[in-house]
Amino acid sequence: QVQLVESGGGLVQPGESLRLSCAASGSIFSINSMGWYRQKPGKQRELVATITSGDSTNYADSVKGRFTISRDNAKDLVYLQMNSLKPTDTAVYYCNADVKQYAYTFLRSYWGQGTQVTVSS
Repeated sequence: QVQLVESGGGLVQPGESLRLSCAASGSIFSINSMGWYRQKPGKQRELVATITSGDSTNYADSVKGRFTISRDNAKDLVYLQMNSLKPTDTAVYYCNADVKQYAYTFLRSYWGQGTQVTVSS
């Protein structure tokens, strides 16, 4: 099995920064895309940012210029640096990874348990 564990969430004031981390562990042959999604109260989960194994990135328009996604392929880690946070960024943030557990298996998408980010004065 594969586990994704997020860390780094918390309560911050508008304009401040947070860095989320997500560690993948378990039976992993390779990881393709990794990403961050968020879910606001009463809303559907939405994409925040993704990064491929070749470091190509994609961002939601609402976070472009403020958030930066990065990854450490050797350690199966993905990060989300969030700057200039706004109250509208308040949400539960979920890590996602497309993992190949063995050379002969297909990619499968895994999710972390989520970490709460609250931006409030």
